[in-house]
Amino acid sequence: MKVLLRKNVGRFGKIGDVVEVKAGYARNYLLPQGLAVRPTEANIRAVEADKQCYLEEVARQRADLEARAAAVQGKEITIAARANEEGHLYGSVGPAQIVSALAEKGIFLASENIVLDPPIRQLDKYDIEVRFAPDISATIRAWILPVREAEGETPEGPEEQPPANEEDTV
Repeated sequence: MKVLLRKNVGRFGKIGDVVEVKAGYARNYLLPQGLAVRPTEANIRAVEADKQCYLEEVARQRADLEARAAAVQGKEITIAARANEEGHLYGSVGPAQIVSALAEKGIFLASENIVLDPPIRQLDKYDIEVRFAPDISATIRAWILPVREAEGETPEGPEEQPPANEEDTV
């Protein structure tokens, strides 16, 4: 049975495509859910208008994601973590801590946007990818420093020191 897709449907096609599907799938799922209609001239014109609105919305969303990526690109954050003398963290720094540090700088992201293949388990500086879409990403720099001791001593940190802004410490 041929149907005209009104919305993107997984493996079958995108909005505006005329596709061949099994009659039962069309009658029992696609047509009742409003995902497809029969391919008449009037329906084709209506779906084309819907497709234009859909493409404009996708373009707006993409522009918004690109603007967010540009705002995040190159930002630096500092995260204080407990570590031993060799610089190994007692726990790890994950996406939640990175999102929290960015939120203190006024940049609000979801932890799903942070790409950390292995969690951070060592004191050092890291370039972290922030992915907004499969083809839209930005890079931030995270400084993982030891927590200052109560006596005021600072255990040895990384070779390079970040800018001395106390407000950036999480």
